[in-house]
Amino acid sequence: MSEDHQLVKDAIKGDDAAFLKLIHLYKIDLYKTALSFFRNEEEALEAIQEVTYRAFKGIRSIKEPSYFKTWLIRIMINYCNDQLKKKKRTVLGDEIISQQGISENHTEMELKDAMLGLDDRSREILTLKYFNDMKISEIAATMQCPEGTIKTWIYKALKSLREKLEERSGNLHV
Repeated sequence: MSEDHQLVKDAIKGDDAAFLKLIHLYKIDLYKTALSFFRNEEEALEAIQEVTYRAFKGIRSIKEPSYFKTWLIRIMINYCNDQLKKKKRTVLGDEIISQQGISENHTEMELKDAMLGLDDRSREILTLKYFNDMKISEIAATMQCPEGTIKTWIYKALKSLREKLEERSGNLHV
């Protein structure tokens, strides 16, 4: 039995120290996920706090300890989507620059901005695959659907992202 598997079992039984160790193990994954949605460090850190609280409250609902990471990332995705829907957020070019700072390169800003224009599922799939480096099988477990479906969704999401980026570059040349 792996160490984190045992930590999950202990956390389910009420061991707060085990829960904190688990959060520490997956904090980078949580941060990457939140940052890919919000593109703002402050909001990403707030999301981690909220998701940690929600996970702590719901830890006893986990039926299979080996899916803890999947469960935790799913909570983060749901939280991020809920927050974005509440704000009906539109990000303008000037706002991106002020939030991201000068250090981020233009191509990366364009990519992240185009990702915000995708539907929730496409954004989730691409975030899990390319920002969290999850395998197709892990994404399938997180999204609770077959691996073949995930592959199709990734293909469609990438196609849609490519179209959005082409639209942007076309608008720049007009």
